[in-house]
Amino acid sequence: MYIIVVGAGNIGTPLTEIATEGGNEVVVIERNSAKAEAAATQFDCLVLNDDATKKETLLDAGADRADALISTTDQDATNIMVCLLSRELEIPNVVSVVHNPDHMNLYREIGVNTMENPQRLIAEYLYRSVKRPSIVDYMRIGEEAEVFEIRVDDAAPIAGMTVREAAESGHLQSDMLVVAIERDGTGDPITPRGDTVIEGGDLLTVYSAMGATPDVTDVFGHFEDH
Repeated sequence: MYIIVVGAGNIGTPLTEIATEGGNEVVVIERNSAKAEAAATQFDCLVLNDDATKKETLLDAGADRADALISTTDQDATNIMVCLLSRELEIPNVVSVVHNPDHMNLYREIGVNTMENPQRLIAEYLYRSVKRPSIVDYMRIGEEAEVFEIRVDDAAPIAGMTVREAAESGHLQSDMLVVAIERDGTGDPITPRGDTVIEGGDLLTVYSAMGATPDVTDVFGHFEDH
């Protein structure tokens, strides 16, 4: 993909790293000369030390052949202007960070995909790491439901049970689903069936309609979450 990243700050820098390592052709636009120079030194990509709110800058960045533009600056006004110009230039996929939730409707009207308040998301993730130390990773769906990764303790109530037995015994409730099992650190997930045995040490990807509450994590042997 040909990706234009606007901003080489706390969000744009790791984004550029991920995008370049993924084999994409990346162009970074950064108004601050020091940040632009740092990005040019760090990454194997074109870096423009210029103002992305000018149409000429986006054209210089290759907007006519870009597959996507991601605006990551810390100013909503700048991000909105960049997105408006990107839409005018018919860039197929435009994504932006949104710092003020009050601006969400404006982004939607423009037709831009958004990521709301990344600082809050990071803070929530860190808080969750302290509150629920057993959770390896998670994603919220709606108000309460979550998909999360959790390691099965050797002494867990479901260790040694098949998925069917865990469900029939009530350990896996009707609104819970084991989506995948990673075993022995191979990185190759097992698609669980009814007769798949859940072993201690397994890393499970689980969907729970009620979220990863302490009652849920108890099933996997993590009573420390209380």
